[in-house]
Amino acid sequence: MAELKKVLSFRVILLITVNSIMGTGIFFLPALGAKYAGPASIISWVILSIISIYIAMCFAELTSMFPKEGGVYEFCKQAYGRFWSFIIGWGTLIAGNITIAMLVVGAIQYLLPVHIIWAKVLFSLTFIFIFNYIAYRGMKTSSVMLVTFGFITMGTLLALIIPGLVSMKLSNLSPFFVFPASSIFIAIFFIAETFFGWETSTFLAAETKDGARVMPKAIIYGTIIIAVISLLFIVTSIGVMPWQTFAESSAPLSDLAAVHFGDVGSTIFTLLVYLAIIGSVAGWIVAAPRLILAMAKDKLFMPQFAKIHNKFYTPYKAIILQTVISSILVFIAAGSYLTLLHLLVPIVLVMYSAVLFSLTILRYKKPNLKRYYKVPFGRVGPLVVILFNAFLLIMWLKETQGAAHILRLGLSLIFLGMPVYFLLEMYYNPKAIRKTNNVLAYAALFTERMMLPIKVRKKIIKLVGNIKGKTVLEFGCSVGTLTMHLAEEVGKNGRVYATDISERDLSITQKRLDKRKHKHITLFHDPHHHKRVHPSVPAVHVIVSVGMLGYMQNPTKVLTHMNKLLKNGSRICFVDYDKFFDIIPNIDWLSDDDAVNLLFEKCGFKIKIERKQGFAWKYIYIYGKKIRDV
Repeated sequence: MAELKKVLSFRVILLITVNSIMGTGIFFLPALGAKYAGPASIISWVILSIISIYIAMCFAELTSMFPKEGGVYEFCKQAYGRFWSFIIGWGTLIAGNITIAMLVVGAIQYLLPVHIIWAKVLFSLTFIFIFNYIAYRGMKTSSVMLVTFGFITMGTLLALIIPGLVSMKLSNLSPFFVFPASSIFIAIFFIAETFFGWETSTFLAAETKDGARVMPKAIIYGTIIIAVISLLFIVTSIGVMPWQTFAESSAPLSDLAAVHFGDVGSTIFTLLVYLAIIGSVAGWIVAAPRLILAMAKDKLFMPQFAKIHNKFYTPYKAIILQTVISSILVFIAAGSYLTLLHLLVPIVLVMYSAVLFSLTILRYKKPNLKRYYKVPFGRVGPLVVILFNAFLLIMWLKETQGAAHILRLGLSLIFLGMPVYFLLEMYYNPKAIRKTNNVLAYAALFTERMMLPIKVRKKIIKLVGNIKGKTVLEFGCSVGTLTMHLAEEVGKNGRVYATDISERDLSITQKRLDKRKHKHITLFHDPHHHKRVHPSVPAVHVIVSVGMLGYMQNPTKVLTHMNKLLKNGSRICFVDYDKFFDIIPNIDWLSDDDAVNLLFEKCGFKIKIERKQGFAWKYIYIYGKKIRDV
């Protein structure tokens, strides 16, 4: 199986980190900070820079411990376990998609201030398709693109900072305090997005050479570079342009360029800013599929998205999914930049707080794990930053109209992932399947006519042929829906061995058998049902199974064991489900007839495959016979 390749050097990942973190914030938020705090917003930037550098140091330690493609998801998995790591991963995906929408809206606001919706959408989709294609073609190609955008971003800002240092007027900074002191902290909340993006760079750790040592330096140095550039930019901007004018600008860099270079300069900088902002979109588009890849590997996302391209070594299916999501967002992101910012900031502050707390936990939980970098005050410092984040949220809730509604909306988007988590666990995690089946046993009994209709049961009996007086293994009997039919078909001189992972399912099955006085059926509870055939099952003539192939952890091992229980010519029949609601697929190989045939042939069976539409899914019939020992 193909793996991600380590192709990124320190200099390359440093520039990518700067480009990923700087994003669109530096192009809009200095003006927004000035609107809330006037010239005193400079203090907001100083405080935010210090806190951001410390947060970067925390991310650096975590990345030095786990230089993997999952980034923040991996950190939280190690600290909290599967559920909370999924919620953090899901929240990061939500925040990232909001960021894409915000970046696109912000970029278009610079380039096309007039409201020509179709032109804006078409222009943005073009870039999104191009970036995703480049991401698909490999990390080397992607890194060239991201480094180019990194140079454009820093070059654009330095081209305004340098003349600003020469022409700034200190009188523009007076009076310095024009709003209450609390406005400094309100401004911090709104300018914080400038430093959001550490998670994006962590997703590329698995493709960075010596990632455990290199990534910490890139994250810390990158944040320091952004802090210096941001402080110089805000000071020179207010020094060149009166803060009241600067605060009301919807395209502050273009207006500053007009001051320094005239109308021609404004036009040129409008294009440069658009390219820089779009470059941040490219950064997320390249990095985000790595998060999907990591979650899919752990089966906390559909496993189909864990595939790596054999030629380009990219998570190509995750990239295709990202293309679809990004394209949809272009159409629905018709709201203003400020509305998206209001929604993004609380989500990210909550997510970052969870990541910071994971560092404190891991200091206690895994004190001896190798760390190539250790942040000072690693047990207490993250807690102080978390309290500061909470303070910012409280100030924002108190001072901003409609903030509580926006916060509820943001949190609801995160916790919308909870049912997705439970569906995935029920689908792919044997432990969760066992618990869920126990809880939902009577629901399975109630819905058995829908899940396994009479016509499907009759088809299974027909496919296995005459089993009168024979011995049958039913691998996965659930609540006995098919077991009752098998008991009738084999007759009292035959035998059925039925196995299942759920104790309650077997209890219901036993009661149904007792009611019909079937004494020739033996039930086996098997907590390891997902990876073997119960060792007490003897040789049999026929094997039947419904809904079990999708959750086998090692189908080759299980089918090989089944082969040993059968004689040549003995029949098998497996039925499984696919395309739930025409959207959710089963395990990847079950969707591919060639892969199914290859697996069964490898395990000594010759089969046929039929796919039939059911109520809200497709039934997969896999039937045939044993042709050789393996």
